Amino acid sequence: MVVDDHPMWRDAVARDLAESGFDVVATAGDGDQAVRRAKAAAPDVLVLDLNLPGKPGVQVCKEVVADRPTLRVLVLSASGEHADVLEAVKSGATGYLVKSASTEELQDAVRRTAAGDPVFTPGLAGLVLGEYRRLAAEPLPAAGAGPEEPKAPRLTDRETEVLRLVAKGLSYKQIAERLVISHRTVQNHVQNTLGKLQLHNRVELVRYAIERGLDDE
Repeated sequence: MVVDDHPMWRDAVARDLAESGFDVVATAGDGDQAVRRAKAAAPDVLVLDLNLPGKPGVQVCKEVVADRPTLRVLVLSASGEHADVLEAVKSGATGYLVKSASTEELQDAVRRTAAGDPVFTPGLAGLVLGEYRRLAAEPLPAAGAGPEEPKAPRLTDRETEVLRLVAKGLSYKQIAERLVISHRTVQNHVQNTLGKLQLHNRVELVRYAIERGLDDE
């Protein structure tokens, strides 16, 4: 599904994706329409502009991801401002591409987003990981060994192993090859882990893993 308030741009993106083999199930031109149509059309990937009338893109992202946690959101924005990127990621986006990207880059980004991989315009991935490292470091002193600690969900050894590799930035395909299991099995482990930890997407999963130092092991 493609969401953008400029009709010519929206139609061009939808057409390019359709011509390259993607099934474009819906388009929308404003925030409220985007939320309604995303619920009705149930896309696998939402290509979302941030600057929308009615309801801003970050709010759209929060609402559609809350409604369908398995939905992947790829932001396609004219802005490469760090604050915009971080706000989009915190709202649930799993990827961020600037509009100067080529058609081939967009197609590749949509494919990788659909596969569950975080996709960012070059130079932004490090920014996002750095921000999550910073955020992950903040709550630890306050949390301590509080009363909530014993309630931490128990993950299986395999789920922990998959989570550690996700935190290191490996794609599902690379994890499958590393552990000699199928791509679908990796996805199942990730979905089970998301459910146990009550998280919504891979970005939140990476943050959780970084908080616990799994990326360093």
